Amino acid sequence: MNAVDSVFLFFCALLVMLMIPALALFYGGMVQSKNVLSTTIHSYTSLAVVAFQWIMIGYSIAFGPDILGLVGNFDWAGLHHVGFAPNGDYSATVPHSLFMMFQLMFAALTPAIMSGAFAERMKFSSFILFILLWTTLVYDPIAHWVWGVGGWLRELGALDFAGGTVVHIASGVSGLVVALVLGKRKIKGETKPHQIPLAIFGAGLLWFGWYGFNVGSALTLNAVAINALIVTTVATAMASLGWMVCEWVVNKKPTALGAANGIVAGLVAITPACGFVSPVAAIAIGLLSSVFCYYAVSHLKNALKYDDTLDAFGLHGFGGIWGAIATGLFASTKVNDGGADGLLYGGGFHLLWTQCIAVGATVAFAGVATFILIKLVNIILPIRVEEEHEEKGLDESLHGEKAYS
Repeated sequence: MNAVDSVFLFFCALLVMLMIPALALFYGGMVQSKNVLSTTIHSYTSLAVVAFQWIMIGYSIAFGPDILGLVGNFDWAGLHHVGFAPNGDYSATVPHSLFMMFQLMFAALTPAIMSGAFAERMKFSSFILFILLWTTLVYDPIAHWVWGVGGWLRELGALDFAGGTVVHIASGVSGLVVALVLGKRKIKGETKPHQIPLAIFGAGLLWFGWYGFNVGSALTLNAVAINALIVTTVATAMASLGWMVCEWVVNKKPTALGAANGIVAGLVAITPACGFVSPVAAIAIGLLSSVFCYYAVSHLKNALKYDDTLDAFGLHGFGGIWGAIATGLFASTKVNDGGADGLLYGGGFHLLWTQCIAVGATVAFAGVATFILIKLVNIILPIRVEEEHEEKGLDESLHGEKAYS
């Protein structure tokens, strides 16, 4: 047990928890004023539901003793055998219960991210049931594949330092599936973000909290953790600048909201790579993430005519896919000898191919499983709000309150 590592991870867990209200602000500022509370409550409810689920069975499914490389068994259900003593399989220097809490925050944040894809049109009761099922049957197994001892992607050699596949690809793809099943919003006239400063403040808080996400995944204050701090900063900075340049070229004017979107794109893309790549590589990852995500948000969505309300797929799905692939290109054992060398650092195609397998498996499983789950939920509880409720706004219709009087 190491007291410094324990304090470090405790603080990082709180930083990740801060990302939930930060996301609520980011999303809440971008919806119509009549839906800001219903959008915000999705983030907080994700934490409430997943905290219960994670302690009862989720942590055991994700990190418990392995079954065929697919899931953990139920030995740790109800946190049985999860106490103050460290578990050497994950970290020998911090309490096992603290590691569990750190991972709980990841699990809670993921459905909150996903909710941005289908904001302004889903029933709240259906949302609660859906995220309970989704976390149990989609997030937890994928987390075990990538991070759990014996997980098949971990054994294959796939690298995901802080959640590019587990959190961002899974949430982005799943959010898109739910949005497609729900259908488009019934919008009269053009909708614009109702409170851009709120969204920008949320993006800034996300950047701050993301250090807990990325740096904390080292589980100790070592060279890898400090490198994660550096590359997270530089990739995010370059992505924000890159997004503004894209807007400057295409629309002749850079926007504040575009700069905020660039921040999120860079944070997402560097997440799987932050423990394995150099600062110079992070510059390329951040710049390219802004180009790819800007294209997804401003062009692909319009071309394919899907209604991803707050661009959860465009930012998290696209950004996560690029970040996972970039890890296969730019990873270096000089940064982290526990990783592998990517294509551009003498490792050949092996890691890149492994990363592509991880991306493909996550996209396919999350997409298919989410489609089945949302259809099942729709049988139990209709998932789409009534048209008159949507027009009136979900804040009043579903929650009986207004954000602004």
